[in-house]
Amino acid sequence: MAFIPHTRADVEEMLAVIGVGSLDALFEEIPAPLRAAELTGVPEALTEMQVGRLMRERAACDGTPLCFIGAGAYEHHVPAAVWAITTRGEFYTAYTPYQAEASQGTLQLLYEFQTMLATLTGMEVSNASLYDGASATGEACLMAVRANRKSTSRRILVPTTLHPRYREVGHSIAGQQGLVFEVVPYDPARGTIAVDALDRAAAGGDVTALVVQQPNFFGGFEDVDALTDWAHAHDALLIAVVNPISLGMLRSPGEWGQRGADIVVGEGQPLGVPLSSGGPYFGFMTTRKEFVRHMPGRIVGRTLDSAGQEGYTLTLQAREQHIRRAKATSNICTNQGLLVTAATIYLSLMGAEGLERTAAAAHARTRQLRAALLGIPGVRGAFDGPFFHETVLRLDRPVAPVLAALAAQGILGGYDLARDYPALAPAMLVCATETKTDADIERYAAALERILAPAPPSTANS
Repeated sequence: MAFIPHTRADVEEMLAVIGVGSLDALFEEIPAPLRAAELTGVPEALTEMQVGRLMRERAACDGTPLCFIGAGAYEHHVPAAVWAITTRGEFYTAYTPYQAEASQGTLQLLYEFQTMLATLTGMEVSNASLYDGASATGEACLMAVRANRKSTSRRILVPTTLHPRYREVGHSIAGQQGLVFEVVPYDPARGTIAVDALDRAAAGGDVTALVVQQPNFFGGFEDVDALTDWAHAHDALLIAVVNPISLGMLRSPGEWGQRGADIVVGEGQPLGVPLSSGGPYFGFMTTRKEFVRHMPGRIVGRTLDSAGQEGYTLTLQAREQHIRRAKATSNICTNQGLLVTAATIYLSLMGAEGLERTAAAAHARTRQLRAALLGIPGVRGAFDGPFFHETVLRLDRPVAPVLAALAAQGILGGYDLARDYPALAPAMLVCATETKTDADIERYAAALERILAPAPPSTANS
């Protein structure tokens, strides 16, 4: 954004108008011991050319490695038009649209975002986004407690196939508010939820909600129809955590089982947001209309003004900034407006056909990657079931040194599962999307084969 500083004459003129001798005099109320004498950590001023060079050098330090990590952050192709439009001043500098008469463009975009997300997930209503997929999952658990009038236990069944960080963040958000998170183990043969474990959990009393990630953290497909019907048969709500790209080829959560999911959340980063050192990302949430008043965040509606012209406005605003704190559904959720803008443009450009082709290409590349790596001695598959664009591979040695050796060759080879799933170790989660080529996969396989090759026998001199 352009920045034009005030000249020295401008500053002196303003100080003269208010009758102050210097800028320092504006801070006389602050005791001198509390004021910094000088900013010793600030570097010397640079020219525009020098700053540009410095930033290019720092950006180059990241390099351009091949990324096969995944694990909740995915490298997809982002059409150039997405951020060319997103960074236009009308969107880039827009603030929260509290004044509808001055924010029709922003409000219309959020309305279109809600419409597309509701359609994609097969639900009836959507909010205007949240911080990220992890916090959206925690918010969904709190929402389930408010919405499920048949349950008083506040028990949330959370499978170990849910993203480990989502489990941690959910507990941080809701664990101190009386919610009880009960872990459901996975089937070690397929890497999916063990249904018999659900039955054992149900024997301990009523269940408020069951969380199901599809595809799950291992990239595998849960039996969502059976799990959804199980939840409803036990008077529990079904919270779906989904990858939006996968919905280009998978049935929407609204079609799971006989009645569909009740709350759907996920991470929107795959929708036009590039990998950028851990964020920022955004979360989305959709639900049934009957639960709309329990949904956190904002909802934008379309209406007609007094002249009969179409217009957009904030309708339900359940945040504590808008209503009494005791009545608010959340006091931490927010609308990640800039990223939602990018996602809306991305979805508009891709359309249903483009999303399906992207999902299919990512799935095909992961099948190709898995086949190439399984042909290497010392590598085997961890699970038998189908997968989307991630899969778990087991090695014949600790994963961390192998990944370090790959990184030294410019390849980010995967996610080490030893920390989160020690029983699986040595195992890693690998991912491929439509951005990977035959040459990329061949390069990865060749590098891994060299690293795993047995050392040649030493020949001692006689």
